[in-house]
Amino acid sequence: MGTVLDDAAAEFHTFFEEHYAELVRLARSLTGEADAADDLAAEALTALWDHWDRVRQADHPAAYARGVVANLARTRIRSAVRERRRIALFWGPLGDGDGYTVDDPDVSTVVDVQGALRRLSFRKRACVVLRYSFDLSALDTSLVLGISVGTVKSQTSRGLAELQRLLVPETPVAA
Repeated sequence: MGTVLDDAAAEFHTFFEEHYAELVRLARSLTGEADAADDLAAEALTALWDHWDRVRQADHPAAYARGVVANLARTRIRSAVRERRRIALFWGPLGDGDGYTVDDPDVSTVVDVQGALRRLSFRKRACVVLRYSFDLSALDTSLVLGISVGTVKSQTSRGLAELQRLLVPETPVAA
């Protein structure tokens, strides 16, 4: 029994070493928060360890891990949105002069890709990040997010179009 547990621990340690940095990068891309990324990756890996016997038997344990990170990031984002709404409801706009309010964000201040990514819905952001930052296929992305390949394709296309709209200002037509 001890060798089975030792083998599982060694296998998990190898998995951890191979995928931790990638999971942190994914969490940061999805949330836009460097501090939270490490916590989300650690939380995901803790959950994986708790179910390692099942995870290690999966066809794609790394895809499973990405899915756990994506779900944790979605939960974190939803909690942050709810908190911002509560603050806005009771205290008015967030911050002083930070250009951001819950009801009317100042889109003109969104100039970099990270800022533009934060403007996308979670599903669009996740599809774009997984497809282009992590070079996953549409099928692998669908497995990570638990959605159909068609949804991945449409959300990726819409996300890219929205990013282009946010990042490339319209040029006036010369008369």
